[in-house]
Amino acid sequence: MTTMTIAKAINAGLRTALTDDPKVLLMGEDIGELGGVYRVTEGLKREFGSMRVVDTPLAESGIIGTAIGLALRGYRPVCEIQFDGFVFPGFNQITTQLAKMRTRSDGMLSVPVVIRIPYGGGIGSVEHHSESPEALFAHTAGLRIITPSNPHDAYWMIQQAVTSQDPVIVFEPKRRYWLKGEVDTSQPAGDPFTAHVLRQGTDATILAYGPLVPVALAAAAAAAEDGHSVEVIDLRSISPIDFDTITSSVTKTGRLIVAHEAPIFGGIGGEIAARISERAFLSLQAPVIRVGGFHMPYPIARVEDQYLPDIDRLLDALDRSFAY
Repeated sequence: MTTMTIAKAINAGLRTALTDDPKVLLMGEDIGELGGVYRVTEGLKREFGSMRVVDTPLAESGIIGTAIGLALRGYRPVCEIQFDGFVFPGFNQITTQLAKMRTRSDGMLSVPVVIRIPYGGGIGSVEHHSESPEALFAHTAGLRIITPSNPHDAYWMIQQAVTSQDPVIVFEPKRRYWLKGEVDTSQPAGDPFTAHVLRQGTDATILAYGPLVPVALAAAAAAAEDGHSVEVIDLRSISPIDFDTITSSVTKTGRLIVAHEAPIFGGIGGEIAARISERAFLSLQAPVIRVGGFHMPYPIARVEDQYLPDIDRLLDALDRSFAY
C-alpha cells in the first residue's frame, strides 16, 4: 500500500501506461513543462520526452481531432482538457466523430482515445471553470464515461481507460485532487464500469459519484448517529451505468437518494431514478429523491457553497424519504 493524492495517483497511472505501451502519448495545454494546471502530469515530459508528452495550442477541437487521427494510425492518445468548461469547442469532434467512428465503420475501425476532464466546483474559481457537463456526454452513445472518487480507483481507472478499445472520458473531481488515500499498485480496482458499495446499510441507499462520494459517506455517518443505517454506493461509471448493483441495494433498503453536483434538471440522477422506479418499484418505500445543483449557471465563488450539495442537503433528503 502507498498513500498518495488523487492527482499523484493519476500521475503514477499515466507513467505506468506510458512505460507499458510506446504507442501511448499525452496531449494537452501546458501539460509538459508546467505539468498541467493541477500538476497531474508533472515530471512526465522530462521522463518520456516532448514527442510523447505534447504541449498543444489552445485549441480543444484541434486536440481532439488530432487525437482521433493518431488513434486511427494505431496510437493511444490521452488528451487533457484544462478545465471542464473548456471542452465545448471540442464537443463536435467528441460527439459526432469520436463516438461514432466504430459504428460508422461497422467495427473495422477503433479510436482508443482517452479524454481527461477536471470537473465540478468547490475551488473558488471563475466562470467556465466549475462545470459538471457529464450528462451531455452520457447522452451520446459510443462513449464510455468514468469518474474516480479516491486515489486507488484513480490509479487503476486511468490505466484501464488507456487500454480500452472504445473512447473513454475520465471526469476527474478537481476539488478532490488533493484527497489522500491508500493505493494498492498490485491489486486492480476491478471492472471500472461497475459500482462499488462503500458502506453497508439497511434503511436507505445514497448513490453518488466523483466529488460527492466523501459527502455521501459523511452523511451516512451522521445518519447513523440518529439510528439510521444508510448504504453508500460509488457509481464510478456514468456510462454505462451499473443498474444491477443499484437495484440490489434498493431492493434491500427500500429507499434511494441520488446525489451529484450537476443540476438536477436533465441530470444523470433523473435517468437513475426512472430506471430504479421501473426495476424496483415494488421494493421502494418512498420515491427516489435527487439532490444536486440548481438549474442555473454555476455561481460566483463566494456563494458556491450554497449551490453545491452538502451533508445537510443529503440528510434533509433522507428525512423526507423516511417520512413516507
